[in-house]
Amino acid sequence: MTVLDEHGSKAARWTLPHTEAGITGTLRRLATYGAPSELPVAIETSKGLVVDRLLAAGHPVVAVHPAAFNAMRPRWGASRAKTDNADSFMLADLLRTDGRHLRILAPTETATLELQALSRQRSDLVATRTSLTNRLRALLEAHWPGATRLFKQIEAQISLAFLDRFPTPQAAVTLTPAKLDAFLRRHSYTGGKSGAQLLDRLKAAPKAASRVSPEVVATLVTVQVGQVRAIVGAIKSLEAAINQALDAHPYAALFRALPRVGTVNLAQIIGEVGPMLERGLNADQLAAEVGMAPVTRASGKVHAVGFRHGANRPARKALTHFADNSRHDNPWAADLYRRARERGKRHPQTVRILGRGWLRVIHACFRDGTPYDSAVHHVRHGTATALEQQRNGQWR
Repeated sequence: MTVLDEHGSKAARWTLPHTEAGITGTLRRLATYGAPSELPVAIETSKGLVVDRLLAAGHPVVAVHPAAFNAMRPRWGASRAKTDNADSFMLADLLRTDGRHLRILAPTETATLELQALSRQRSDLVATRTSLTNRLRALLEAHWPGATRLFKQIEAQISLAFLDRFPTPQAAVTLTPAKLDAFLRRHSYTGGKSGAQLLDRLKAAPKAASRVSPEVVATLVTVQVGQVRAIVGAIKSLEAAINQALDAHPYAALFRALPRVGTVNLAQIIGEVGPMLERGLNADQLAAEVGMAPVTRASGKVHAVGFRHGANRPARKALTHFADNSRHDNPWAADLYRRARERGKRHPQTVRILGRGWLRVIHACFRDGTPYDSAVHHVRHGTATALEQQRNGQWR
């Protein structure tokens, strides 16, 4: 940690241990140089314990991207030497000389932060469920292929219950249509297939050539089923918590009427785009941070428009999912998508164009505090803006 005065002279330097005593001591020492609100801190990250504690103490925090900071190193010497002490000095000097060009982090509203945490945790668990389900499917294909043909989703409760009761082909040898019908009734099966039809699927499936004993196969399947069931239950618990948090969130009323947004997707949009809206970004800045705006490189005779890799990926994923779904239920979105495709844009490009249009609508709803209304927002903030930018060649 380096403190510079207004002339760039070194006022103090010390090491910040990531312990409670280290963080508390650092905040106390910083307070001796002025009020926290008047003492900004530059750091090479936008998140983490130290950032949270600095924000909570009232310090303006300026997050400097490591790549951008590395590109600036020649300002302080040609060697590009890197040490913690030198880096802390360069960050402080950069903040002193170029602070007006750097963006100050703003604490995210608690309700938005909680929704973001819940939706990200759910996304992580969904990825884990996919992995565990694939492992279960591979295990069954090797030892019990018929069980994978029985129900549409292998992670469905009826499928997991079947595997609990019949973990091996040998356990299902005495199964009859009547017994299977009784099993389906006990577990409230709603797939529309009779026991006889499902039994035909079992008989039509190839037989495994596994040399592993039925007892070992039963153990393997039971353990894997237990893992899948646990992750499915965890996802349901998170979705219930997301529903509860969403009902209490002030932004939900603004965006709930968006076409085909869905509860989980709405939570993702509020959790990921909400912090950017709270920072006061305009629609163009939003599009850049979410990755919906292209990157133009023009120099001399070279003019290229490329994909924006530097973006908030969870936000881009949430907006892309919503934009792609919206075109199936919203005439404005369907028309914008169709015209972009007619101009030769590929599907991913077209969805990003559509997502950028939706970001303008979302920004307008937040700015005006007005719930989304298709009769109002596409006329004022969507269609006119989209057509104007297309005429100017800005939409790629």
